[in-house]
Amino acid sequence: MRILIIEDDEQLCETLQLQFEHHGIESDCVHSGLDALYYVMQSVYDLIILDRMLPGMDGIALLKIIRENNVHTPIILATAVDSVEERIAGLDNGADDYLVKPYDIGELLARIRALCRRPDTLEDKRTLTFEDLEFSLANLELSLKGTASVDTKLHLSRREAVLLEYFLLHPNQTLARQLIYTRVWGPDGEVEDGNLDTYIYYLRKHLRTIKSRVHIQTVHGIGYRLEAEK
Repeated sequence: MRILIIEDDEQLCETLQLQFEHHGIESDCVHSGLDALYYVMQSVYDLIILDRMLPGMDGIALLKIIRENNVHTPIILATAVDSVEERIAGLDNGADDYLVKPYDIGELLARIRALCRRPDTLEDKRTLTFEDLEFSLANLELSLKGTASVDTKLHLSRREAVLLEYFLLHPNQTLARQLIYTRVWGPDGEVEDGNLDTYIYYLRKHLRTIKSRVHIQTVHGIGYRLEAEK
């Protein structure tokens, strides 16, 4: 595995590289957003750790450019601000996960393992459907049935894709939060309780954007259920 660390704190970079080396992970460091673009476009990395605050170009601006250039490498956004707005901004612009500084190296490694663990169902070419929804596992595109316009299709992040796939495989069923954690983050994944709520929020936003009749219902005290308006 090879990881790109985009971080202006050189001491933190050195610490991360030593920890990664200890776990058999190769890594490269770059300290500014402009320099990072060259490395990102080489398409040799399995995962990117991106600092939110960078000199010259902040992490969100860099994230937008990366995704606009159709680079789908999993990205963990590292931020010093722990707020719902900050999480949504990162996810909205293409991050697959986020981590609040200062973070524990064990948690970072768990997040890396979870993101790089490819679910078999995302390797095939199937299209999952439910009511008026279509979701392509080949390119992670969500759309309404029968719509051909590019403007009506949304590209999901890997984490969003795994979560939506789980719902589409079990429509009209109440899925317990712990089962969702195990499916999306893996049985050994370390995840904060609010992370799931953030991704649910974002999937709901996608469904509203394409004007689907399908919605995600909260089942209080248990979990969530994908269902259509009656």
